[in-house]
This record gives sequence, structure tokens and C-alpha cells, in this order.
Amino acid sequence: MNANFSRVLSLLRQEKGLSQRKAAAELGISQALLSHYENGIREPGLNFVAKACDYYHVSADYLLGRTLSRDGAIIEADELVDASQERESLKGGIRAKLQKKLLVNTTSVLFDLLGQVDSAEAVEAAGAYMSSALYQLFRQLYRCAGGNEGYFSTNVQTFDMDVLSADMTLSRIRYVRALDAYQGEYPAVDAQSLAHGYQGMAQAVAQVFHNTDERVKSLEE
Repeated sequence: MNANFSRVLSLLRQEKGLSQRKAAAELGISQALLSHYENGIREPGLNFVAKACDYYHVSADYLLGRTLSRDGAIIEADELVDASQERESLKGGIRAKLQKKLLVNTTSVLFDLLGQVDSAEAVEAAGAYMSSALYQLFRQLYRCAGGNEGYFSTNVQTFDMDVLSADMTLSRIRYVRALDAYQGEYPAVDAQSLAHGYQGMAQAVAQVFHNTDERVKSLEE
């Protein structure tokens, strides 16, 4: 069975806000067996795969992690549309295009939710945090491409001493403080609410979470 199957199966259940017990009952198997499937301990038969596809309203290709399109279409380069609805063709491979889709859609969801929180401080801090991350990546690429770093105001020595990481840490502190100080009602950010409110983009959010969790796990080991 495709190694992505267990991950996608678990993400689909979480998107619907279902417990393993409830999903297992509706799929006609035990909770223990569903847990084994979601953790990659056991491989299901084709009957279960077909039943899970019908239950979650996705194709077998999607459930097996072969495509990001839920209806099973193989995503072509010119079909990758980000949250801004731009259809320009990026240079580079399909991996870069998929990363763009994941990050642009996740960023769109985040700032839409922050707009509902209506905290100017939180929005500014989040923007500063992400801007510093992008600045670092762009400047390093600019350097490797032979660009004159006089283009940037921050001098080379300061940049090389990782000042941008310090700025990101400060921005994150301000972000946390702004959210803690907010007195209004927070938007629902559970998997089911995101899936309902953002449809296709919620899967991008879940994928970004999964990718990050996997990297962190490798650091913990």
C-alpha cells in the first residue's frame, strides 16, 4: 500500500472532526483496526479502500496520495492555482509548484482568520515574522546568484550573524502577546471548521502541519 495512505486517511477523518471510534463504526470496522490503518501498522484490502473513498467522497488516487486533487485528477503544472487565483506558470519543477500552492493557501487561511480576530498587532506581527523568513530565503538565493548585496540595507555581517532570526523571534513574541491580549471571540480553527469554511485550502493547511510535524519528529529522535 502507498506510504501516504495512512497519513491521508487520518487527515480526512480529522477534517471531518470525527473520533476514530465514530469513523470506524461508520466504516464497518473496529476502532483498533482503523488505528492500525491510520498508523501504517496494517494494510487494508481493496474493499475497505473503496468504502473509505465513498465515505470521505474522494478518489482512490487521492486516498493513496497520488494526487492533491480530491476527484482523482492528476494535477498538471498549469492546473496549480494558488489562493490569489493567478495562473502564471512558475519556473522550476512540479515540487516547487506544489510547495507554492501549499504555502500560499495556508497563508491565505491564516490571515483570513487573523482578520476575523481583528487585532492589528497580531496581523502586523505575523506579517513581520513571515517577511523576515522570506527576506532570508531571497537574500541567500540572491547571494548565490552573484547579486550585489548592496541592494539590501542590512549589511552583510549583520545578516550573516542571523539578525533576521532574532527579528522573527521578537515578532513571534509580539504575536503571542497580541493574541493573549485580545478580548473578543476567536474564530473556530478545528479541522472540521476549516474544512467547511475553506474547502480545498484546508487540505493544504493539514499538509503543511503534517510536513512540519514530520520534520520536528526527526529532530526529536
